[in-house]
Amino acid sequence: MSQNNTNQLPVVEEFYTLQGEGFYTGTAAYFVRLAGCDVGCHWCDSKPSWQSFPHQWIETQELAQRIVNNPSKHLVLTGGEPFLHDLTLLTSIIKKNGIITHIETSGTSNYSGDWDWISLSPKPWQPPLLEFYDKAHELKVIIQTPDDFKWAEECALKASKNCQLFLQPEWSVFNKITPIIVEYIKTHTQWRISIQSHKFMKIP
Repeated sequence: MSQNNTNQLPVVEEFYTLQGEGFYTGTAAYFVRLAGCDVGCHWCDSKPSWQSFPHQWIETQELAQRIVNNPSKHLVLTGGEPFLHDLTLLTSIIKKNGIITHIETSGTSNYSGDWDWISLSPKPWQPPLLEFYDKAHELKVIIQTPDDFKWAEECALKASKNCQLFLQPEWSVFNKITPIIVEYIKTHTQWRISIQSHKFMKIP
């Protein structure tokens, strides 16, 4: 099955929950996780999603209908790296039904689809395509060590002036790095902190 096939998508999981991080924290949303990733973050908590097989390939029309039927009317498409797949058909169907389209991406693959909210989480070892800095509504940089602040500032300079800027502590060093992020934001007030609140709440 080709990753460029718009009629089917490799789905790892679907679930209805609250968005745990970033601008939409606390918002009810239907999450769809697609398989396939070309970035490979060592801290990733969804490593089974990296390979497109043996995940279930689902007809795009069928997947879209499940999204439309969800009471939240807010899709968060995540991965893996969802832009490895052509998302044009999926968004064209669900937007006709009034769904907010929201995607989480590293910005390393070609853009497709029609997105109301793009959450860009850039990685220094595989930087985003430049077009994603212009398109991103939210820039969410993972901070694992103080050295990561430099990368965050480099990314912020490329983002649009209306982009929301977030620094997010990497979960495995949360207690160590969070106080450092807090102090950094107090002197670099263009940033906000993003916390993976779903992990504290023990929800998906």
